[in-house]
Amino acid sequence: MNEHEQLHSRGPNGADQRRTDDAAVIADYENYVNPSYAALVKFGGFDSVEVSARGCLVTDSQGRELLDCAGGLGALSVGYSHPRVVAAVKDQLDKMAFSTRLLFNAPQARLGKKLAEITPGDLQYCFFCNSGTEAVEGAIKIARMSTGRSGLVSATGAFHGKSMGALSVSGRDLYKKPFQPLLPDCVNVPFNDIPALEQTVNQDTAAVLLEPIQGEAGVIVPDDGYLRAAREICDRHGALLICDEVQTGLGRTGKMWGCDWDGVAPDIMTLAKALSGSCVPIGAFIGTPRTWEVFKENPLIHSSTFGGNPLACTAALAAIEVIETEGLVEQAATQGEKLITALRETQAKYPQCVKEVRGRGLIIGVEFAHEDIGALVIVGLLQRNVIAAYTINNATTIRFEPPLVITDEQVAWAVRAFDEAVAQTVELIANIEMDEEDIEGTTNEH
Repeated sequence: MNEHEQLHSRGPNGADQRRTDDAAVIADYENYVNPSYAALVKFGGFDSVEVSARGCLVTDSQGRELLDCAGGLGALSVGYSHPRVVAAVKDQLDKMAFSTRLLFNAPQARLGKKLAEITPGDLQYCFFCNSGTEAVEGAIKIARMSTGRSGLVSATGAFHGKSMGALSVSGRDLYKKPFQPLLPDCVNVPFNDIPALEQTVNQDTAAVLLEPIQGEAGVIVPDDGYLRAAREICDRHGALLICDEVQTGLGRTGKMWGCDWDGVAPDIMTLAKALSGSCVPIGAFIGTPRTWEVFKENPLIHSSTFGGNPLACTAALAAIEVIETEGLVEQAATQGEKLITALRETQAKYPQCVKEVRGRGLIIGVEFAHEDIGALVIVGLLQRNVIAAYTINNATTIRFEPPLVITDEQVAWAVRAFDEAVAQTVELIANIEMDEEDIEGTTNEH
């Protein structure tokens, strides 16, 4: 009997027992993990405990089946518990989960070769780590060392992680100020602004670090040609172009890589999230032969104990195989177009509430007139068993980033829930405004 079955086989007092179990888990979060985060999650209405998941669906401790349109904040491209990924990981687990760190590791070698085959341009050599922020940390180090320069240019609104180096090139002061001073010689310029890059990149610039689509800034899609211009500017000044594909890579945008929309090949690419197969955390950065010259003098100039372990690499290989053989890149483009079109129909009905629906493939942002509207819509979606989330750097925008395996029926479910949640929010705001007018009128009479 699995955990979910146990939770639902406790007789007439099962509901009371489930509530008790949930309360215990939440209390442990409050006492031993992060009490402020626990309060935030409870305030948002996410007050149950996740128990199991498959595909796009999550079952919680109350027996509800939830459609996950946050998609692990972009990590769940192949969905939860994809059988081919799970089977590959189980098989590797029986053989060898960790590595000696001294002998050759076959899954890591195969994954490096595969990534070299499917990434653009001359990208060839991989370093494996455990997360997107670690990948960015490594990319920054390699860029500075291989160019002999220190300057790093990134974009306002960017999100590259929350470790010190990654935070230094991210673009929101809310997360940066408490930890200053951060890395020196890091400059933010407006995203999608070619003249700003022209004016900033110079002979001291080691690298320009850009997301092909700014995810946490609210799913900001640049103009066609922006990355091509960035590539040309970097080449002219001898700087490297780093594309952060942690959120956009491996099919999310409807192409294998976000930079494919501009036909650009970076010098270094960072990836993570979808590479995990929604199963085992893994990150990586991949560079050209020029950038890998830094390892000649010292092969251990950058290292990671857990990075590239056989279990994580096996999960990544299985995930890539699923993405390729099940046509998930094309699926993202097709389902994304359906979802964006339908969300825009709701926008047209409530333009005073929904400002814009934007995105590519299945990375979609919905911007509202006010951040409180977004909060109410998220609650309304949850009431209809659909999970959505904010974008970290833009509180007025919520994201739809479901697994790429989302079905037509699930798209319809998400759209219906969104339309109803927006309608409910508009009605609630109208009622509040009427109540305020009544109070004001009564006050004026007196």
